Amino acid sequence: MATTTAPVKSRTQYKIKAHSVEACNCQHGCNCQFDGFPNEGFCEFIIGFLVEDGYVGDVNLRGLQAVIAGKYPNAIHEGNGHIVLFVDEKANQQKVDAFASVLSGQLGGMPWEALAGTIARLEGPLRRPIQIKIDKEHSSVHVDGAVELQLTPLKDPVTGKDKTVQIVYPEGGFFWDAGNIATSEHMHAEHGDFKLEWPAKFAAVAEVNWTNQP
Repeated sequence: MATTTAPVKSRTQYKIKAHSVEACNCQHGCNCQFDGFPNEGFCEFIIGFLVEDGYVGDVNLRGLQAVIAGKYPNAIHEGNGHIVLFVDEKANQQKVDAFASVLSGQLGGMPWEALAGTIARLEGPLRRPIQIKIDKEHSSVHVDGAVELQLTPLKDPVTGKDKTVQIVYPEGGFFWDAGNIATSEHMHAEHGDFKLEWPAKFAAVAEVNWTNQP
């Protein structure tokens, strides 16, 4: 689903800082982080966002919770994605519309300006009760009747103790700059004909920062 990006001078300004909790069907290294292509040749994922601070124009988004579930038949940049967007039912319509305008790429800014053209089918925003818990490698995402994601730390194969792993992009990454890596204890999403389930795969917790300003 291609979207038209507004000219820079006419764009509503936004700046968002959020926690992200994600998991996908890749192995724990997630080849997408290094080579740009998923381990299994296709990409299926869940990402939960809890806005710590931010605005779109005069709309304050602090505290907003949203979840994206996605399926791509190949790498994300090769397109034909099926995306389902859930937004917390407690958020007012103004906040939902503002957040959706960012994720749709309409207002420009990375990564959403680039991702918009990769989506063939978009469902949402769908209002649901959402609970996102940020607790490092124990973080979780829950959407009533649709999404269940529970992270757990990686384990040292010799000692059995929790292992701390980070992926860092010193010059800045596409989605985030530094991610604490975990594994998915539970990972399930279902809505209509959309369904995915990938336990014991790559997962990460990170801070994301988005803006359409220089």
